[in-house]
Amino acid sequence: MGLIGIADGIWRQVENVQETVSETFFEPVIRLGVTGLARSGKTVFITSLVANLLDRGRMPSLVAQGEGRIVAAFLQPQPDDTVPRFDYETHLAALTGRTPRWPDSTRAISELRLSLRVRPNGLLAGLQGPRTIHIDIVDYPGEWLLDLALLDLSYGEWCAQVLARIEHRDEAAAYLALMRRVDPQEGFEEPQAKALAEAFAAYLQQARANGYSDCTPGRFLLPGDLAGSPVLTFAPLPGGDSGPRKSLIREMARRFEAYKRQVVQPFFREHFAKIDRQVVLVDALGAIHQGPRAVEDLRAAMGDILSAFRPGQNGFLSNLLRGRRVEKILFAATKADHLHHAQHPKLSAIMEALTREARDRAQYAGAGTAAMAIASLRATTEANMSHDGEQLDVVRGTLLEADGGRGREAAFYPGDLPQDPAHLLNPARAGAAHWLDQDYRVMRFAPAVLTLRPGDGLPHIRLDRAAEFLIGDRL
Repeated sequence: MGLIGIADGIWRQVENVQETVSETFFEPVIRLGVTGLARSGKTVFITSLVANLLDRGRMPSLVAQGEGRIVAAFLQPQPDDTVPRFDYETHLAALTGRTPRWPDSTRAISELRLSLRVRPNGLLAGLQGPRTIHIDIVDYPGEWLLDLALLDLSYGEWCAQVLARIEHRDEAAAYLALMRRVDPQEGFEEPQAKALAEAFAAYLQQARANGYSDCTPGRFLLPGDLAGSPVLTFAPLPGGDSGPRKSLIREMARRFEAYKRQVVQPFFREHFAKIDRQVVLVDALGAIHQGPRAVEDLRAAMGDILSAFRPGQNGFLSNLLRGRRVEKILFAATKADHLHHAQHPKLSAIMEALTREARDRAQYAGAGTAAMAIASLRATTEANMSHDGEQLDVVRGTLLEADGGRGREAAFYPGDLPQDPAHLLNPARAGAAHWLDQDYRVMRFAPAVLTLRPGDGLPHIRLDRAAEFLIGDRL
């Protein structure tokens, strides 16, 4: 490590000491990370969480609110001046307008500080006045989180994993055909590398659209100002890491290492390593609709996601000496409003099973974990209808058109989820191409037109329970 690296490490330790002393003795800060994979609803989750903490009429399961100890809630300027602010007001306006629409999805990191004035409970209730607790909400794409697993892989190891995974995927056919026409040991040419990178990025985009979760490197999907740069101009090739000097495969391996060093490591160091509470949002219903392979891919992705965390308990000395650790992790299956409430326990059980191995590892390290089914914004109502002599529990809502417009009102029955999650996970592990005994469907609904009473946040399902798990102990 050079002098610059040593100095940087020392300065970060000094920053860590300052932050720890401030939080311990003055105004505590909860750093809440919010992430998830494509279309899992990160933006809506944060918008609804903030709206429901500012106006808490729909938050009975948040214990501090139920006890009447939250005196006030207000937004403040975020502490990091270099990170874009989460555009809460614009997103809330999109969801609550005369013609409500879903806000734009997460494309980069953003942050928002919400502060609560909370009266203490227990023995301190009569001795101490309300104190301020800051909640710093950090929103970042889930694909960036999956990138952290790349730090432990060489280029050759990454290539072997990716090529084995995509070998039989229709979405990868064009990339694989192009790759097989290339000799990795031949001399490097920039147009050839660019064509490979573009074809691989096109595969990732299609795979994500079709419900797959293992879409790394994440910046290929959300390149931002790195679009077209050499650090995003590489792709997986057979043959390991080695090759003649100035060969295609040697340059691809060099760029892969540059991606880890210049893109992934700064994200980990500057943002991810400072998080102490985390929610991972998952579109489990979308994966089930896509079929067994997408479900197995999601289960593996949950393991990869958890491997990126440093789970454990934060204490004063551990903060000083080792840096922050993730104390609580919530895996939340979103869009529970797409199911009648009678099926919510089944969705929660499937989420528990999908994350079982990952959560067991986190709990072993001392972190609290939970899995639940939620809807950040309820877009449907429930009904019961007769079909072919059978009574079906359905949901009703406004369909979302392909162009994002509002369609007709419709009743929807997605299929009956199994009582035993193994009926989904076993075919998924076995590599089945289709579900044998059921056809699970998914429908996209537009947000409902809302009429909110004073003091009420946005309608939701179990968002108050999610908040209690994530921050309730610190209130």
